[in-house]
Amino acid sequence: MHHMQRLRSSSSSISAARSANQPSVSWAADALRTLYYFLSSPQMESLENPNLEPPTTTLSRERPFLLLPPLMEWIRVTVVHAEHRRSLLVDSDDVRQTARQLPGIGLRAPTAESFRCLNAEAASRKFTLDLGFRMISCGRADLVHQATRMLGAEGVNTMDDQGMTPLMYAAAAGDEALVQTLIEAGAHLDLQLLLEGGADVEGGALLDGQESSAETPLQLAAAAGYYEMVSLLLAHGADPLLRLHHGNSLMSPLYEEMNCFSYAAAHGHRNVLRRLLLQPPHRKEDILSLEEILAEGVEEEQEEEDSKPPSPDSSSPVPRLCKARMKALQQAAYYSAEHGYLDVTVELREMGVPWRLHIWLESLHRAQQLSRDKVIVSLLTEFPSIRTEDYTPELLSTGVPLMFSMLETSKDYVITKRLASVFSHCYGSSPVPPIPPLDVTLSTQLGNSSPPSHIHFLNNPEMSDVTFMVDGRPFFAHRVLLMSASERFRRMLCDSHDDIVHISHMTYCTFQMMMKSLYCGGTEGLMVSHSEALKLLPLASFFGLRGLQRSCELKLSQSLTLDSAVDVYQTAKHHGGAELCRFCEGFFLQNMDRLLDREDFHRLLLGGVSQELLCPDMGTKDRDPPVLLRVLEATLIQRLHSLHSACRE
Repeated sequence: MHHMQRLRSSSSSISAARSANQPSVSWAADALRTLYYFLSSPQMESLENPNLEPPTTTLSRERPFLLLPPLMEWIRVTVVHAEHRRSLLVDSDDVRQTARQLPGIGLRAPTAESFRCLNAEAASRKFTLDLGFRMISCGRADLVHQATRMLGAEGVNTMDDQGMTPLMYAAAAGDEALVQTLIEAGAHLDLQLLLEGGADVEGGALLDGQESSAETPLQLAAAAGYYEMVSLLLAHGADPLLRLHHGNSLMSPLYEEMNCFSYAAAHGHRNVLRRLLLQPPHRKEDILSLEEILAEGVEEEQEEEDSKPPSPDSSSPVPRLCKARMKALQQAAYYSAEHGYLDVTVELREMGVPWRLHIWLESLHRAQQLSRDKVIVSLLTEFPSIRTEDYTPELLSTGVPLMFSMLETSKDYVITKRLASVFSHCYGSSPVPPIPPLDVTLSTQLGNSSPPSHIHFLNNPEMSDVTFMVDGRPFFAHRVLLMSASERFRRMLCDSHDDIVHISHMTYCTFQMMMKSLYCGGTEGLMVSHSEALKLLPLASFFGLRGLQRSCELKLSQSLTLDSAVDVYQTAKHHGGAELCRFCEGFFLQNMDRLLDREDFHRLLLGGVSQELLCPDMGTKDRDPPVLLRVLEATLIQRLHSLHSACRE
């Protein structure tokens, strides 16, 4: 009678009586048999005569009937005949009319042999049933009541010889209007009818016990968010862990691990996800493959570290999670994060699903877009739970720039502090790379080449040929020694015509320490305090004494503290101490959480924020971004790249 096969006409001219969204026609069983007869007529003798043996089917490269029209031409002309009758059902008469019009068809069509074996009452019942289905399938609401009477006691719930009801045909065709009409006429919607009748709860997903590429009813219901249908399927034994594709599938690997948990999470159905978790696990969920057994020892420690108990204020119960379900929930967390369902991802984390770096970054980005400050604080607090072995290049390319952008724009002090803690955690507790000593071969200073015997010439008026006036006090020196020390001294002495050089921007003691380093044969024996090194660094930079400058940088880096870090960094920045600046930047990252409590560092790091508070009329576009933020971002990326090999893959 009716058939589930839907074949759309290839003709572009559709009857004007049919609307644009009218579903395609259906093919009656008799029409399919008649069509098959004409397409394979030489082999149909066995169908007309049951006493003959069926012919053997063989493969041939040549087409046996070159004059016969192709299949699509049969379908096109036959559907046109059905449309001409304003019918949604193709019958055998339409096929016979097509055979009369197509060229090369001179065969006799089979007669209705199936009705000859029926008695008068059964044949009448069959014709009446066929007519009732035809009246309903035409889509006219005024004929449904009369067709219901013709179908008998079951009415619109009557099944044909294929076990299909009018509602099933209408739903398969996508005819929403006809479905609504049948529902109003009393058609049953109960899925339980099929399940209790022995229908496979997994649909066509299992073929000979093997998983296929077909979605299960539970997967489709979970994706659509039908809570009642999900509950019914679970009650009849549907497996929520059945994957969409098996290993030999030709489908995209993006959906390789999708199961019901992934479907529900990917579409944001939290209630469906909770219902799936409440389902008691199948015994086969605890059966591990060889790969899982080998990886069990590695993952067990990770799960103990990463998993945490749910928060006390959590309203949803957390069932016990076996290894199979934990793996499924990890996949579900991935899909929920990819599709932007932040609440689903956070709830899965509360159930004990460990963070993965990609999921954490997607959740943080989504929380920033939604301005969910509490979620941002929670995510930043849990960043240390991500193992360093799980770091990926995505942390360098996406994660670090995202967090520094949040630090620059955040007005929440708690978020700022949490970001600082994440930066310190990423930088690590290993020491900041020290400042390398200056290569002696690269320096031409007197302090690196003169013998220690020159100490007796220090500030000695005897044999002195130049005098420096510092703070009104004379300091006696020797022109030949100083001119070989640096280019700055050479220019100063050449510009002096009376052998007296006035120095006004430094103290006498500081100048004396600088000259002592030149006359003592280098900086190895120079003992200076932190404050003295801080004063000597500008002088060494001004006079171009690279050895003394590097010695001051080493001393300042070794005595760097939270109190002195900002002053040392600013001094090094203003006087060209590149190595000391690099060391301070690493120190800032390693101790940023504690340094943010200091006003000087907060002003140095977030200068634009302080500027906005002082000048609220200044727009964001008129402000220059804090330079130190960009420098620290590059420093942290370089540090992660050097420490973690996973970030370099």
